[in-house]
Amino acid sequence: MRVSVIVAVYKDVEALRLIIEALKGQTYKNFEVVVAEDGENEAMGAYVKSIEGLEVKHTTQEDLGVRKARSQNNAVLASGGEYLIFIDGDCVPYSTFVEGHVALAEKGKVLSGRRVNLPKKLSEMVKNKKVLSMEIEKKPWKYWYLFFDKEARFKQGIRLDPKGALYKILSKRSPCASILGCNFSCFKKDMVEINGFDESYGETAIPDDMDLDWRFRAKGLALKSCKNSANMFHLWHMIHDRGDATKEVLCMEVRKSKKEYFCSNGLNLHNLNC
Repeated sequence: MRVSVIVAVYKDVEALRLIIEALKGQTYKNFEVVVAEDGENEAMGAYVKSIEGLEVKHTTQEDLGVRKARSQNNAVLASGGEYLIFIDGDCVPYSTFVEGHVALAEKGKVLSGRRVNLPKKLSEMVKNKKVLSMEIEKKPWKYWYLFFDKEARFKQGIRLDPKGALYKILSKRSPCASILGCNFSCFKKDMVEINGFDESYGETAIPDDMDLDWRFRAKGLALKSCKNSANMFHLWHMIHDRGDATKEVLCMEVRKSKKEYFCSNGLNLHNLNC
Protein backbone atom coordinates (compact mmCIF):
# COMPACT_ATOMS: atom_id res chain seq x y z
CA MET A 1 0.00 0.00 0.00
CA ARG A 2 1.32 3.42 -0.99
CA VAL A 3 1.48 5.82 1.97
CA SER A 4 1.93 9.57 2.30
CA VAL A 5 3.46 10.75 5.58
CA ILE A 6 2.34 14.36 6.08
CA VAL A 7 4.55 16.40 8.42
CA ALA A 8 3.13 19.72 9.65
CA VAL A 9 6.01 22.17 10.16
CA TYR A 10 6.69 25.79 11.01
CA LYS A 11 10.28 27.12 10.85
CA ASP A 12 11.90 24.44 13.07
CA VAL A 13 14.36 23.03 10.54
CA GLU A 14 16.44 21.18 13.14
CA ALA A 15 13.45 19.18 14.34
CA LEU A 16 12.53 18.34 10.75
CA ARG A 17 16.08 17.04 10.19
CA LEU A 18 15.56 14.56 13.02
CA ILE A 19 12.21 13.50 11.60
CA ILE A 20 13.64 13.00 8.12
CA GLU A 21 16.53 10.91 9.47
CA ALA A 22 14.01 8.77 11.37
CA LEU A 23 11.89 8.37 8.24
CA LYS A 24 14.93 7.27 6.27
CA GLY A 25 15.30 4.38 8.70
CA GLN A 26 11.71 3.12 8.49
CA THR A 27 11.15 -0.61 8.25
CA TYR A 28 8.27 0.02 5.83
CA LYS A 29 9.54 1.61 2.63
CA ASN A 30 6.58 2.27 0.32
CA PHE A 31 5.89 5.86 1.29
CA GLU A 32 6.47 9.46 0.34
CA VAL A 33 6.92 12.44 2.66
CA VAL A 34 4.88 15.61 2.28
CA VAL A 35 6.29 18.54 4.26
CA ALA A 36 3.28 20.73 5.01
CA GLU A 37 4.79 24.09 5.83
CA ASP A 38 2.64 26.79 7.41
CA GLY A 39 4.72 29.56 5.87
CA GLU A 40 7.48 30.06 3.32
CA ASN A 41 10.66 29.98 5.36
CA GLU A 42 13.80 30.23 3.23
CA ALA A 43 15.88 27.94 5.45
CA MET A 44 13.10 25.34 5.47
CA GLY A 45 12.85 25.42 1.69
CA ALA A 46 16.62 25.05 1.27
CA TYR A 47 16.73 22.08 3.63
CA VAL A 48 13.83 20.27 1.97
CA LYS A 49 15.52 20.67 -1.42
CA SER A 50 18.68 19.11 0.01
CA ILE A 51 17.00 15.91 1.23
CA GLU A 52 18.21 12.74 -0.48
CA GLY A 53 17.13 9.14 -0.09
CA LEU A 54 13.42 9.88 0.28
CA GLU A 55 10.66 10.96 -2.05
CA VAL A 56 9.70 14.37 -0.67
CA LYS A 57 7.09 16.94 -1.62
CA HIS A 58 6.91 20.41 -0.09
CA THR A 59 3.79 22.56 0.21
CA THR A 60 3.95 26.18 1.40
CA GLN A 61 1.71 29.16 1.94
CA GLU A 62 2.06 32.80 2.92
CA ASP A 63 2.85 33.24 6.61
CA LEU A 64 -0.26 34.99 7.95
CA GLY A 65 -0.32 33.57 11.46
CA VAL A 66 -1.20 30.01 12.45
CA ARG A 67 -3.02 28.31 9.59
CA LYS A 68 -2.09 24.71 10.26
CA ALA A 69 -5.40 23.33 8.97
CA ARG A 70 -4.89 25.04 5.62
CA SER A 71 -1.29 23.84 5.33
CA GLN A 72 -2.39 20.27 6.05
CA ASN A 73 -5.09 20.56 3.40
CA ASN A 74 -2.38 21.70 0.96
CA ALA A 75 -0.50 18.51 1.76
CA VAL A 76 -3.56 16.28 1.41
CA LEU A 77 -4.08 17.64 -2.10
CA ALA A 78 -0.41 17.14 -2.99
CA SER A 79 -0.25 13.62 -1.58
CA GLY A 80 -0.01 10.63 -3.89
CA GLY A 81 -0.65 7.83 -1.41
CA GLU A 82 -3.92 6.03 -0.87
CA TYR A 83 -3.23 6.11 2.86
CA LEU A 84 -2.30 9.22 4.87
CA ILE A 85 -0.32 9.40 8.12
CA PHE A 86 -0.21 12.75 9.92
CA ILE A 87 2.54 13.84 12.30
CA ASP A 88 3.67 17.16 13.74
CA GLY A 89 7.03 18.80 13.15
CA ASP A 90 8.10 18.29 16.77
CA CYS A 91 7.56 14.52 16.83
CA VAL A 92 10.25 11.99 15.88
CA PRO A 93 8.87 8.60 14.79
CA TYR A 94 10.21 5.19 15.79
CA SER A 95 11.75 3.12 13.01
CA THR A 96 8.58 0.95 13.04
CA PHE A 97 6.20 3.92 12.98
CA VAL A 98 4.95 3.65 9.40
CA GLU A 99 4.92 -0.15 9.60
CA GLY A 100 2.67 0.06 12.67
CA HIS A 101 0.11 2.29 10.96
CA VAL A 102 0.08 0.16 7.82
CA ALA A 103 -0.25 -3.09 9.75
CA LEU A 104 -3.34 -1.85 11.58
CA ALA A 105 -4.93 0.11 8.71
CA GLU A 106 -8.47 -1.04 8.06
CA LYS A 107 -11.31 0.08 5.83
CA GLY A 108 -13.87 2.05 7.79
CA LYS A 109 -11.37 2.89 10.55
CA VAL A 110 -9.22 5.87 11.54
CA LEU A 111 -6.09 5.08 13.55
CA SER A 112 -4.93 7.17 16.47
CA GLY A 113 -1.63 6.70 18.27
CA ARG A 114 0.05 8.37 21.21
CA ARG A 115 3.51 9.76 21.97
CA VAL A 116 6.32 9.74 24.51
CA ASN A 117 7.04 13.24 25.84
CA LEU A 118 10.78 13.67 26.18
CA PRO A 119 11.77 16.06 28.98
CA LYS A 120 13.61 19.29 28.20
CA LYS A 121 17.15 18.08 28.90
CA LEU A 122 16.80 14.86 26.91
CA SER A 123 15.09 16.71 24.05
CA GLU A 124 18.03 19.09 23.84
CA MET A 125 20.44 16.15 23.81
CA VAL A 126 18.50 14.57 20.94
CA LYS A 127 18.47 17.86 19.02
CA ASN A 128 22.22 18.24 19.57
CA LYS A 129 22.72 14.60 18.51
CA LYS A 130 24.36 13.70 21.81
CA VAL A 131 21.63 11.06 22.07
CA LEU A 132 19.96 9.42 19.07
CA SER A 133 16.23 8.83 19.14
CA MET A 134 16.98 5.35 17.80
CA GLU A 135 18.98 4.61 20.95
CA ILE A 136 16.05 5.56 23.19
CA GLU A 137 13.79 3.40 21.02
CA LYS A 138 16.05 0.34 21.00
CA LYS A 139 17.47 0.61 24.54
CA PRO A 140 14.66 2.06 26.67
CA TRP A 141 16.09 0.50 29.84
CA LYS A 142 18.93 3.04 29.70
CA TYR A 143 16.31 5.72 30.31
CA TRP A 144 14.54 3.89 33.12
CA TYR A 145 13.95 7.13 35.03
CA LEU A 146 11.39 8.16 32.42
CA PHE A 147 9.09 5.36 33.58
CA PHE A 148 8.62 7.35 36.81
CA ASP A 149 8.00 10.66 35.04
CA LYS A 150 4.23 10.96 34.63
CA GLU A 151 4.58 13.73 32.06
CA ALA A 152 6.80 11.56 29.86
CA ARG A 153 4.20 8.78 29.50
CA PHE A 154 7.05 6.44 28.68
CA LYS A 155 4.83 3.35 28.79
CA GLN A 156 3.28 4.60 25.55
CA GLY A 157 6.66 4.07 23.95
CA ILE A 158 6.87 0.35 24.62
CA ARG A 159 6.66 -1.21 21.19
CA LEU A 160 4.43 -4.24 20.68
CA ASP A 161 4.07 -6.27 17.48
CA PRO A 162 0.71 -5.15 16.01
CA LYS A 163 0.14 -8.68 14.71
CA GLY A 164 1.08 -10.34 18.00
CA ALA A 165 -1.30 -11.89 20.53
CA LEU A 166 -0.20 -9.58 23.36
CA TYR A 167 -0.99 -6.47 21.35
CA LYS A 168 -4.43 -7.77 20.42
CA ILE A 169 -5.24 -8.53 24.06
CA LEU A 170 -4.02 -5.19 25.40
CA SER A 171 -5.65 -3.15 22.62
CA LYS A 172 -9.05 -4.60 23.56
CA ARG A 173 -8.51 -3.56 27.17
CA SER A 174 -7.41 -0.06 26.19
CA PRO A 175 -9.66 1.17 23.37
CA CYS A 176 -8.90 4.38 21.51
CA ALA A 177 -10.30 7.41 23.30
CA SER A 178 -9.82 10.14 20.71
CA ILE A 179 -7.73 11.36 17.80
CA LEU A 180 -4.35 12.85 18.68
CA GLY A 181 -3.51 15.37 15.98
CA CYS A 182 0.22 14.63 15.96
CA ASN A 183 -0.22 10.89 15.35
CA PHE A 184 -3.16 9.58 13.35
CA SER A 185 -3.88 8.03 9.97
CA CYS A 186 -6.71 7.34 7.56
CA PHE A 187 -7.43 6.44 3.97
CA LYS A 188 -7.18 9.48 1.71
CA LYS A 189 -10.63 8.71 0.36
CA ASP A 190 -12.13 9.23 3.82
CA MET A 191 -10.31 12.52 4.36
CA VAL A 192 -11.55 13.81 1.00
CA GLU A 193 -15.12 12.73 1.77
CA ILE A 194 -15.25 14.91 4.91
CA ASN A 195 -13.63 17.78 2.92
CA GLY A 196 -10.36 17.68 4.85
CA PHE A 197 -9.46 19.89 7.80
CA ASP A 198 -11.92 22.66 8.67
CA GLU A 199 -10.09 25.96 8.14
CA SER A 200 -12.79 28.07 9.80
CA TYR A 201 -11.39 27.59 13.31
CA GLY A 202 -8.55 30.06 12.81
CA GLU A 203 -5.45 29.71 14.96
CA THR A 204 -7.02 27.32 17.47
CA ALA A 205 -5.92 23.69 17.93
CA ILE A 206 -9.43 22.40 17.22
CA PRO A 207 -9.22 21.35 13.53
CA ASP A 208 -6.71 18.48 13.68
CA ASP A 209 -8.10 16.49 16.60
CA MET A 210 -11.32 17.57 18.36
CA ASP A 211 -13.13 18.50 15.16
CA LEU A 212 -11.82 15.64 13.03
CA ASP A 213 -12.72 13.15 15.74
CA TRP A 214 -16.47 13.74 15.69
CA ARG A 215 -16.62 14.35 11.93
CA PHE A 216 -15.05 11.00 11.12
CA ARG A 217 -17.42 9.30 13.55
CA ALA A 218 -20.44 11.15 12.12
CA LYS A 219 -19.45 9.92 8.67
CA GLY A 220 -19.66 6.38 10.02
CA LEU A 221 -16.00 5.63 10.62
CA ALA A 222 -14.73 4.08 13.83
CA LEU A 223 -11.65 5.01 15.80
CA LYS A 224 -9.00 2.36 16.32
CA SER A 225 -5.95 2.61 18.55
CA CYS A 226 -2.41 2.11 17.28
CA LYS A 227 -0.84 2.96 20.62
CA ASN A 228 2.31 0.94 21.35
CA SER A 229 2.54 -0.01 17.68
CA ALA A 230 3.03 3.31 15.87
CA ASN A 231 5.20 5.10 18.41
CA MET A 232 6.93 8.48 18.42
CA PHE A 233 8.89 10.87 20.61
CA HIS A 234 7.60 14.38 21.24
CA LEU A 235 10.38 16.94 21.63
CA TRP A 236 9.99 19.40 24.49
CA HIS A 237 9.26 23.01 23.61
CA MET A 238 7.60 26.03 25.15
CA ILE A 239 3.82 25.85 24.95
CA HIS A 240 2.40 28.43 22.57
CA ASP A 241 -0.87 30.02 23.63
CA ARG A 242 -3.28 29.82 20.70
CA GLY A 243 -5.94 31.95 22.36
CA ASP A 244 -9.42 31.44 23.75
CA ALA A 245 -11.37 28.95 21.62
CA THR A 246 -14.72 29.21 23.42
CA LYS A 247 -16.51 30.68 20.40
CA GLU A 248 -15.03 28.09 18.06
CA VAL A 249 -15.97 25.21 20.37
CA LEU A 250 -19.56 26.44 20.47
CA CYS A 251 -19.61 26.57 16.67
CA MET A 252 -18.25 23.04 16.57
CA GLU A 253 -20.96 21.83 18.94
CA VAL A 254 -23.66 23.33 16.70
CA ARG A 255 -22.23 21.54 13.65
CA LYS A 256 -21.87 18.39 15.68
CA SER A 257 -25.53 18.47 16.72
CA LYS A 258 -26.49 18.72 13.05
CA LYS A 259 -23.98 15.98 12.09
CA GLU A 260 -22.46 18.27 9.45
CA TYR A 261 -19.33 16.21 8.98
CA PHE A 262 -18.63 17.73 5.53
CA CYS A 263 -17.12 21.07 6.47
CA SER A 264 -17.78 24.26 4.50
CA ASN A 265 -14.20 25.54 4.59
CA GLY A 266 -11.88 22.72 3.70
CA LEU A 267 -10.43 21.13 0.57
CA ASN A 268 -13.16 22.78 -1.47
CA LEU A 269 -11.43 26.15 -0.97
CA HIS A 270 -8.40 24.85 -2.86
CA ASN A 271 -7.86 23.64 -6.38
CA LEU A 272 -9.24 20.19 -5.65
CA ASN A 273 -7.41 17.57 -7.68
CA CYS A 274 -7.07 14.42 -5.63
